Amino acid sequence: MLPTTLVNSGSQGNGVLSPRDAARHTAGAKRYKYLRRLFHFRQMDFEFALWQMLYLFTSPQRVYRNFHYRKQTKDQWARDDPAFLVLLSVWLCVSTVGFGFVLDMGFFETIKLLLWVVFIDCVGVGLLIATLMWFISNKYLVKQQNRDYDVEWGYAFDVHLNAFYPLLVILHFIQLFFINYVIISDSFIGYFVGNTLWLIAIGYYIYVTFLGYSALPFLKNTAILLYPFALLIMLYLISLACGWNFTKMLCSFYKYRVK
Repeated sequence: MLPTTLVNSGSQGNGVLSPRDAARHTAGAKRYKYLRRLFHFRQMDFEFALWQMLYLFTSPQRVYRNFHYRKQTKDQWARDDPAFLVLLSVWLCVSTVGFGFVLDMGFFETIKLLLWVVFIDCVGVGLLIATLMWFISNKYLVKQQNRDYDVEWGYAFDVHLNAFYPLLVILHFIQLFFINYVIISDSFIGYFVGNTLWLIAIGYYIYVTFLGYSALPFLKNTAILLYPFALLIMLYLISLACGWNFTKMLCSFYKYRVK
């Protein structure tokens, strides 16, 4: 059963953490603990990480409810277990190899593609988006400007990983079954299917990101994070009218990058 009460045994009588316990709750201490657990697979809860991956598709609100419980019990919003990141990395490797196979890439070209997807598409873009959202949310969305009410950078990166996972599965796994036989063709049905998958994938990313920040009780006006939906739908309709095939453009880009 998930806990619903605050556990704060290390606090003093007035509710303030002792200096020793406060040191354990610094960003540096949390980061060190997280990185150290990357090398201890037995300490990772892969079963729970798989549960999160499943519910990111069926009920992402339940995933963020667990983040709320973590704040109550461990005094941090961000994950302290790297199991989700490890499983996501495995998904990235498997799906990228599949992508390379579908695009008829050689071994070394597939390795280059894998490095690009991991370090640029996921980590690089993720660091950029997480930092941008961390700055925007703390600068403009916090109800009360107080150091006790701020968005952790680690949580912003977790939100990106949560939103990136469904996008990865849709574009790098489900889409693979349609690329060569449907999407790559110059027919309307080709770019309709491909662009629709892009619409669903990016829409998922926007929605899961919105849920992540709306789950924080000290943020306001988080509905503005849904505004990109209007631009996304407009771009989708324009692409169908102009015959743009986003998947075909992505495949051409990947082939160019691995040459």
